[in-house]
Amino acid sequence: MPKGKPTPVQVDLYLRLYELRREAKLRAARAWFEKNFFIEKPEDVERIAPTGSEESAYFRMVVTYWEMVCALFNYGLLHEELFFETTGEQYMVWVRIQPAVAGWRQQFGDPKVGHNLEKAARRYEKWRERRAPGSMKRMREMLAAMAGQRRQA
Repeated sequence: MPKGKPTPVQVDLYLRLYELRREAKLRAARAWFEKNFFIEKPEDVERIAPTGSEESAYFRMVVTYWEMVCALFNYGLLHEELFFETTGEQYMVWVRIQPAVAGWRQQFGDPKVGHNLEKAARRYEKWRERRAPGSMKRMREMLAAMAGQRRQA
């Protein structure tokens, strides 16, 4: 866990990643994902984002963007405090894809599918609990309520 201030190189990389998030197509994909991507089992992915559809492209764009960002983070290229203080979106993405990850790992024969998102999510949970004990319980409740509301819609 980095201590002290972020380095200028870390800040520059962070700002570049932020600029990518502002790109129109990725912004649309993120909005779609937040509104529509709620699964309970791996098969739900194909129902929500059928192969070859725009929704599938959006799904892949969001997941691979955050997997890439989390890889950079896990390799220490991003400052932990700065990263976690300014975004929690990667955690929401992890929570939303988690029901399918074990199946993808088995399907592709790769135990590391989604590994960077998962590792960053675990670090985020610990960081939040250190910073605000009990906040992860409330966040999980909020995310579950959002999923429940979406299923009822």
